[in-house]
Amino acid sequence: MSRIGKQPIPVPGGVKVEIQGTHIKVTGSKGSLERDIRPEIDIKQEGDELVLTPKGNSKRVMAFWGLTRSLISNMVDGVEKGFEKKLIVEGVGYRANASGSNLTLSVGYSNPVEFTLPEGVAINVDKDNSITLSGIDKELVGMTAAQIRQIRKPEPYKGKGIRYIDEHIVRKVGKSGAAAA
Repeated sequence: MSRIGKQPIPVPGGVKVEIQGTHIKVTGSKGSLERDIRPEIDIKQEGDELVLTPKGNSKRVMAFWGLTRSLISNMVDGVEKGFEKKLIVEGVGYRANASGSNLTLSVGYSNPVEFTLPEGVAINVDKDNSITLSGIDKELVGMTAAQIRQIRKPEPYKGKGIRYIDEHIVRKVGKSGAAAA
């Protein structure tokens, strides 16, 4: 039995939900999101709550029940409040610049790396080289942050690279050099 799937999804005022079979559309003050859900899951709107029920009780259906509930809950939260991911560019000479939907990263390669943001993700780069990604789709914001981090992952010796703001890099001790002689 899915503990997450059992919980109803509260729909705040100002958020409108349209259900047509296995297609759901959530509209709020920040925009609208659409998604097709699995046919094994039945969804109903009861007052100001969305209730999901599984069709069957196999392990696979129960897993999709909790997953679908989380995805729809993220859609409701996204159109109401939005989501945000923060990254930090660390290293001597490492820089980030944003112009429109392009991000230019100077992170130790011979040429700057150009990254084009997908539609629906906004970016803000501060003077202290922190990158803030925001949008209404949690999956898209998280995937974009992961792709930017992938350009130059933080290395364990000096901690240089692109990392999440709450990520802790486990540092390694370098060579001891002449001490072994």
